[in-house]
Amino acid sequence: QGSVDCPNLEFEYGDTDGHGAELAELYSYTEEPELSNNRRCFEEDFHTQVQDRRWLELDGAQQKAYIMHLLDGLEVVSRDKRLKVARAILYLAQGVFGDCNNEGDVLHWSRHNSFLLYRLGTFTAFLELLNMEIDNSQACSSALRKPAISLADSTELSRVLLSVMYLMVENIRVEQEADPPEWKTCRETFRMELSFPVHTEEPFALLLFTMVTKFCSGHAPHFPMKKVLLLLWKVLLFTLGGFETLQAMKVRKREDLGLPPLPEDSIQVMRSMRAASPPTYSIELMEQQQQKRGHRSRRPLVKQDSLDIYNERDPFKNDEAGVDEEENDDVDSGIEGELDLMERDAIIPVMPAQRPPIERVSFPKGLPWAPKVRQKDIEHFLEASRNKFIGFTLGQDTETLIGLPRPIHESVKTLKQHKYVSISDVQIKNEEELEKCPMSLGEEEVQETPCEVLYRAMLYNLPQYMIALLKILLAAAPTSKAKTDSINILADVLPEEMPITVLQSMKLGIDVNRHKEIIVKSISALLLLLLKHFKLNHIYQFEYVSQHLVFANCIPLILKFFNQNIMSYITAKNSISVLDYPHCTVYDLPELTAESLEAGDNNQFCWRNLFSCINLLRILNKLTKWKHSRTMMLVVFKSAPILKRALKVKQAMMQLYVLKLLKIQTKYLGRQWRKSNMKTMSAIYQKVRHRMNDDWAYGNDIDARPWDFQAEECTLRANIEAFNSRRYDKPQDSEFAPVDNCLQSVLGQRLELPEDFQYSYELWLEREVFSQPIRWEELLHYQ
Repeated sequence: QGSVDCPNLEFEYGDTDGHGAELAELYSYTEEPELSNNRRCFEEDFHTQVQDRRWLELDGAQQKAYIMHLLDGLEVVSRDKRLKVARAILYLAQGVFGDCNNEGDVLHWSRHNSFLLYRLGTFTAFLELLNMEIDNSQACSSALRKPAISLADSTELSRVLLSVMYLMVENIRVEQEADPPEWKTCRETFRMELSFPVHTEEPFALLLFTMVTKFCSGHAPHFPMKKVLLLLWKVLLFTLGGFETLQAMKVRKREDLGLPPLPEDSIQVMRSMRAASPPTYSIELMEQQQQKRGHRSRRPLVKQDSLDIYNERDPFKNDEAGVDEEENDDVDSGIEGELDLMERDAIIPVMPAQRPPIERVSFPKGLPWAPKVRQKDIEHFLEASRNKFIGFTLGQDTETLIGLPRPIHESVKTLKQHKYVSISDVQIKNEEELEKCPMSLGEEEVQETPCEVLYRAMLYNLPQYMIALLKILLAAAPTSKAKTDSINILADVLPEEMPITVLQSMKLGIDVNRHKEIIVKSISALLLLLLKHFKLNHIYQFEYVSQHLVFANCIPLILKFFNQNIMSYITAKNSISVLDYPHCTVYDLPELTAESLEAGDNNQFCWRNLFSCINLLRILNKLTKWKHSRTMMLVVFKSAPILKRALKVKQAMMQLYVLKLLKIQTKYLGRQWRKSNMKTMSAIYQKVRHRMNDDWAYGNDIDARPWDFQAEECTLRANIEAFNSRRYDKPQDSEFAPVDNCLQSVLGQRLELPEDFQYSYELWLEREVFSQPIRWEELLHYQ
């Protein structure tokens, strides 16, 4: 069952890990020998230009002059010479580690040189080289002919161009208090350059998306996907903004729309939350079960490689539950009677007082979230009340309360106090009005934000981008089987010569696992960023991306990812700290032994894996929220036991997103499941935001009735298509095109006539004009 007593994990969720850790993840351990190669290329050239001095001893003007000399060297015809110069530039971006004594110095000079390189136009020069490499059909065809692709097939592209660009983006993106003012100006200029294309027709992120689709379609199997995805994620983070920027943008947008301020800052609320004990994994419970079931031995280990195997167990039934499900008789014997009563008559406000509860639950002084109510909820409540007390309804009227008893008046007042109107609600309403009255409302003013520019650029190939990202995510998931037909994501980690010794094999094994973890981290982070930014920019942009993710099987893919021993994934030690950049550049490497390979960091968890898990859970929440058809997918794929296992991880934020996913499906899981999982239900009550008249715990809600799921998705798709065609299809409908009815301008237009027209125009006049009868009386009808 993994670790039963998981400690509380001291994890702080953020946009990224520490700066050094993010730079270290750019390199695989197989690439480590190339660091000294970069240094040699730099020093060979540097000593021909500058005699007896080190880079750190040069003043600003001399450093600039040398970089300009290197940039001139990039324009030579010889590919090998270009590569040597690019490697020398990469050594500068890596922090001239040969002249440094400690890791701090390497990171400092890496930042200093990145700003210097950017100001001298290095990024633009490398962008041109990258475009040449993408169009390099010779490299593509030679890679396609090889049975196995290794590190050597993408030398110039992967190791150098993308590495320099990543180091520049990451170093310039990260703000520090001691940064000089010119660096701040530089940062803003770079952000604008990446967001709004100047020299090209599309933003830089679109070029990287194109590389991802080319790789997945099999046209360019030598592309180093990990580096492309890391760079793509950091470019989106830099140009669109991280989670705190998003929160500030949301607050500002609500002000602009005249909406009341947010009830709380969700990031701060989650940071102050404490993790709950996993609901079903206490040693006492296991001991009791073993005593009760003397005839039944400990359950054998279940192989958890695919959803199909785990799905043999039905979450609706509670037999054979073992330690994975709570037992009715020893956990819920005292609650069973009350639950029956509550289900029979849901109006009773409190539990019967005559029976004391089994265990005292220490509730916090207040629940963490302010409750929210939608306009739709108030309408449903009033519709039911009017039907019951008056016998007819008033549609969407929420003001008229005549004929309703006093308690209903109080209820409506309370609901309205907690009414929450989201930015999405306003956008949907505006969109409906624009669809109804296209002429009277005129052109919509669309603000040209980085997010809007990106969506417009991505729009027509967006389905391919989503499919490609999910294909790579599937190939990198730890539960995936190695199939012959799946894409090879290890091109930039496999060495040319396969390992011979056991130690080399161990090192490569760790490297491959780490490589996959970094790919999962970057894809999960960039998908979440896209969803959050598009949702804020316009709800239908978010819905368009969401729908294509759902169509590409994102929901079962994420469930497949979680269908593993999640504790062992989060505590995995797939790193060799002595080989991590920048440590490996300033210290002599010890001889590799089994001990030094296993002597990783002493952290209780792997930051990137916990970050990936939370991101994937957040994506799943975004895809399923308020969508009954997608919630039913969670039920059909039997996600409840998979998600319950993820509650083992004692980290408040991760538990919250798991509980949210369990909450939306409890009404569909049946009464038996709810009775068997009362501790989980209690955790949902304590941690998840309340919707006042949401009947999630009982299944009496109208949403739990049979639903036309296909119609729901089709209506949404029609709305998305109407939005996209109205805003982004440039050729206007002829019906709404302005008509020129000025005689002079119409007759004054020059028309291109065919050369033979002058020979046949008399025939044309006879046929088209003179022989056509003119019915003058018809004109009277149009007066």
